[in-house]
Amino acid sequence: MTTDILRLTQWLSPAFPVSGYAYSHGLEAAMASGRVRDAAGCKAWAETVLRHGTGALDAWVIRQTMGGADADEMRDLIHARAGCAERWEETHAMGAAFCEVTTGMGDAPLADLPLPVALGVRARGMDAELVVTLYLQSFAGQIVSAATRFLPLGQTEAQAVLRALHTVIAEVAARHPVDPPGNAAILPDLDAMAHETLQPRIFRT
Repeated sequence: MTTDILRLTQWLSPAFPVSGYAYSHGLEAAMASGRVRDAAGCKAWAETVLRHGTGALDAWVIRQTMGGADADEMRDLIHARAGCAERWEETHAMGAAFCEVTTGMGDAPLADLPLPVALGVRARGMDAELVVTLYLQSFAGQIVSAATRFLPLGQTEAQAVLRALHTVIAEVAARHPVDPPGNAAILPDLDAMAHETLQPRIFRT
């Protein structure tokens, strides 16, 4: 278990070279429009994505992949549910980097997979709830980090937002739906679509 935790925290660290810092998951469009302008707005936006959008779906995909589901089928599901080109680019590019780096570190060669699927394959044999919880923490941290660089949001305030999301992360990680969850994160999805034509911009998504 200790080794598993160490491997997971390394894989999901902001320092792991998957370029998570380059993506805002569409939040930049919401901030540019003025709809998300402070810590409360950032928390609400991230909570919606975690509970009802990408977070919930990624958690389900990780569990299924860890349980032996076909990785190609899970990749196709993520692709079909991405919502827009930038959402697919984000998960695909980060997953491709994850596959490349972990393979280079000595793990078995892994095909080009979106991040939740690649993580699910690598984490087979580990505790699924732990894997999902730490993945969602990393995902939430990516969103909050984007807000920190765009808004007048200090480091302490940003960390308070992330801590406030812990109960949401734990709740989503504890779910065991049989079928892939639906998507009710309508505004974040529209933000991701709007970001595709946003100029100027800081983030790739």
